[in-house]
Amino acid sequence: MNILLVEDDAVLADGLSHTLGNGGYLLSWANTANYAQQLIDAQDFDLIILDLGLPDKDGLELLRWLRQHKIALPIIILTARDGINDRIDGIEQGADDYLTKPFELRELEARINALIRRCYGGFNNDLVVGKLTLDTQQHLVKVDNEPLQLSAREYGVLEILLLQAGKVVAKERMAQRLAIDGEGLTDNAIEIYVHRLRKRLEPYGIVIRTVRGLGYLLEHSDG
Repeated sequence: MNILLVEDDAVLADGLSHTLGNGGYLLSWANTANYAQQLIDAQDFDLIILDLGLPDKDGLELLRWLRQHKIALPIIILTARDGINDRIDGIEQGADDYLTKPFELRELEARINALIRRCYGGFNNDLVVGKLTLDTQQHLVKVDNEPLQLSAREYGVLEILLLQAGKVVAKERMAQRLAIDGEGLTDNAIEIYVHRLRKRLEPYGIVIRTVRGLGYLLEHSDG
């Protein structure tokens, strides 16, 4: 899962990067609203954590921009503004949740997990296609009820494909989503991970198709 943190406090951003990273999330950081817009235009994110007191514009302006452009990502406002009117305004402008500073990291993680389950995983943590199950919370993969051991990169590729099951995922988007500390993956590396997954999953009817010029598509084959 790829999270965008829009927050001008570098110390807080660093702490959240470590905490959420340990929880299996990939965190990108924007310290201004304008930079956040650039990242959103260039990358795919699964969730946004948004501060309101940004140096270049109010976070609510960014929130309105997102909703006006039909960007339906789940958004958690994380701010020092704790008035009831502030909370109401944030929710009415399109936020999905509102958490005030100071906060407990465990509560933020719980709210993130709840939003992701609601938006992507129904009422549990599982992504399921045919005999394949991926638990996004425990980072476990099973096929035909047997554990499937994957490398971190293989797991990341599979999660992205499962989240978009039945849809084409562009190779460059996969590379961006799996980048670590600004270091992305080459096209050849993506092809290698997809090849490995394909060989292991096809015997169970899980097919990863190559759509030439576009990317990859994961689907269940009844044949």
